[in-house]
Amino acid sequence: MSDASSAAPSIRILIVDDEPYQIEMLRGMLKSRGFSVTGFASADQAIAALREGGFDLLLTDLHLPKVSGSDLLKTALKIDPHLIVIIMTGFGSIDTAVETMKEGAFDYILKPLKVKGLMAVLSRALTMRKLRLEKEALQAGLERRTSELEATTRELEAFSYSVSHDLRNPLAVVQGNASLIMAQARKSNEEGLLVMAGMIHSGAERMNSLIKDLLMLARSSSEPIKRSTVDLGALARAVSGALQEGDPTRAVEWAIADGVAADGDPSLLRVVLDNLLSNAWKYTGKVERPRIEFGANREVDPHEYFVRDNGAGFDTGEAGGRLFRAFQRFHSEQDFPGTGIGLATVQRIIHRHGGRIWAEAAPGKGATFRFVLGPPPAAPADPGSGPDHGE
Repeated sequence: MSDASSAAPSIRILIVDDEPYQIEMLRGMLKSRGFSVTGFASADQAIAALREGGFDLLLTDLHLPKVSGSDLLKTALKIDPHLIVIIMTGFGSIDTAVETMKEGAFDYILKPLKVKGLMAVLSRALTMRKLRLEKEALQAGLERRTSELEATTRELEAFSYSVSHDLRNPLAVVQGNASLIMAQARKSNEEGLLVMAGMIHSGAERMNSLIKDLLMLARSSSEPIKRSTVDLGALARAVSGALQEGDPTRAVEWAIADGVAADGDPSLLRVVLDNLLSNAWKYTGKVERPRIEFGANREVDPHEYFVRDNGAGFDTGEAGGRLFRAFQRFHSEQDFPGTGIGLATVQRIIHRHGGRIWAEAAPGKGATFRFVLGPPPAAPADPGSGPDHGE
């Protein structure tokens, strides 16, 4: 609102002044400009009217009989925190009027009142009230939508977990029978049957990997975080050892930093490193001299870590905002098999630790995944350790 004279009739102003002529003067001035005005000479009457509600602005004298304008301000804001309060005062009480602004008054105006000055203050006050109400409405809507989104996410994760879990048993039956058929086909030299059974077994194996990754994605959001000091270097060495043990013929140069500690959940951070290092292992599979590195970037941020490889890489521009979404892939299944869920799980875990993750990569030049973990939450203050304000 740029001009208080354009006020809608719905704007209600409560005036409190122990001088009746002042109330009448203000009532006439404000009514002619479209405001709805109520006036009282006592604070008690004003408080009773405020309890009934419906006022947008309180215009009160600083000096009232029995109750000061400052006390009326405090009571009024307890009744209606959205109320805009303007103090009227004489020149000699400016310091006191300024103090009321620290207690919640929007502004003060000097007596004798001048129409232009009063209208300017009212215009600012009502604009501020409108902005506050709009902000609260937006905040309430955002909180409601956030709550609805969280509820929907929980339902989807529960559904994903339930479906994934329930699919494992029938899938195990499919895999088991496919293995039996393959064994029988080998004995009887039935090449066609062996190929078909192999395709069934391969498809079931891929489905099993997908189910396993979906379960991990669901767990990464639902499991409570139990933070402690974690040796990320030791975790990285454990993951690299398992990868190397699974394919001992591969010659990979590992460069894993020592003494890299972080605050977080050990099991969830193991999942992060397992996914990132497994990706590096996979995408360096066609490199002549593969190198995989894990370390920390302490000079930039004490909580920043990275996994780097010299593998296939990818186009970060093409990946855009899809890199950490589930089921997103940037290489063909024939070249590099996978489910496309690992990075989504990694990002979710890191976000739950108050951090973020991003990638630096180029096709044929490898990739570096950097992530920052948020610092541990501050411990609650000991109520007994503060200063003693004795009686």
